[in-house]
Amino acid sequence: MITIESHRLGMQQGSIVLFSDYQDGGAMWTGDGPRELRKLVSFPDTFIAKPMVHVALSMWDIDQKHNGRMDISAEMVTPEGFVIVFRTWGDTRVARVRADWIAMGACAHEDDWDIH
Repeated sequence: MITIESHRLGMQQGSIVLFSDYQDGGAMWTGDGPRELRKLVSFPDTFIAKPMVHVALSMWDIDQKHNGRMDISAEMVTPEGFVIVFRTWGDTRVARVRADWIAMGACAHEDDWDIH
C-alpha cells in the first residue's frame, strides 16, 4: 500500500505508441523468442514522492496465425517518471502496440512549507 502523506492527490495520465514494427520489419514483428522493449515516460508534473502507476494495453495489433503472448508493466517508478516494459516471447508476432497509463500520488501545494 502507498500511504499519501499529503492532503493533495495528483493524477496524471497518458497514451503512447510503443512501436509499429510491421512498418519497418522490427524485432517484435519479425523476431522469435524473448523480446523486450523499454520506453521512458516523463511525467508532465513531478510528484513529491513515488506515485502508484498503472499501465495497460490500449491497442494491440498481432498476427492471427500465432499465439498472442504479451506482458506489460511499469518499472523504475520515480516522482519524475517511469519505464514502460513490453515483453513477448515464442513465435508471437506483434505489429504495433499502444499503452495507456495513469499515475496517482502526493503532489505539492502552494501552502506547503520547505523547512531546511
